[in-house]
Amino acid sequence: MALSVTYPSSDVLASARQLLLVVAPNWGGGNAQLQRFERAGNDGNWQPVGPAIAVSIGRAGLAWGRGLHPAVEGRQKREGDACAPAGIFAITALFGYAAPDSPFARAARLPYLAATPNLKAIDDPASAHYNRVVDQSTVPRPDWASCEDMLRSDERYAVGAVVAHNAEPPVPGAGSCIFLHVWAGPGVPTAGCTAMAPADMREIAGWLDAAAAPLLVQLPQVEYTARCAAWGLPTCFAAVR
Repeated sequence: MALSVTYPSSDVLASARQLLLVVAPNWGGGNAQLQRFERAGNDGNWQPVGPAIAVSIGRAGLAWGRGLHPAVEGRQKREGDACAPAGIFAITALFGYAAPDSPFARAARLPYLAATPNLKAIDDPASAHYNRVVDQSTVPRPDWASCEDMLRSDERYAVGAVVAHNAEPPVPGAGSCIFLHVWAGPGVPTAGCTAMAPADMREIAGWLDAAAAPLLVQLPQVEYTARCAAWGLPTCFAAVR
């Protein structure tokens, strides 16, 4: 699955009507919070949807990712660094263990990828399929030395969403296969994704709508405070503790 994303230099939230805002206390991570927002039109005010929820981020904290935001100096995300990407990113698809003809899949308002034994997330920077989720049964000559199974033996990928970090064209080694997904447990960090309680992930998956151009904005508190006005972010998000 190719993830097509452009990299504008300003007004990066202009077309979005759904926003997931994740704020961590610092670059080192901690107990981050996620708040949903929506607005009726592209020039309307952001309104919170539901309460803020607890999420887990990378065990090494945050590092600037490749997304819709302008290039920023500082620690940059790399493959295998256990950092969640900071910045602004499109949310492009849903995935999960539910069958393609299940009520969940039929109700999805983003493209849905049903996990099978052949569905793989490619994290090998040397592969031509790097940073893509592919059905390996359709690839004549798989060229990757490592990948992640999308159909796992646990519930971590029972439902989730694809975050367009380091999207088309992906830069080898700049980080791959970033998702929203179910956490291993409260406070348990991830390898670089953003994870949450199963009920929260299901609710968010059902809320996301491609027609609203949903975005994930993920920042440490200091960067959220500094960039809130310039990036057009909601100002009604409480400080993270």
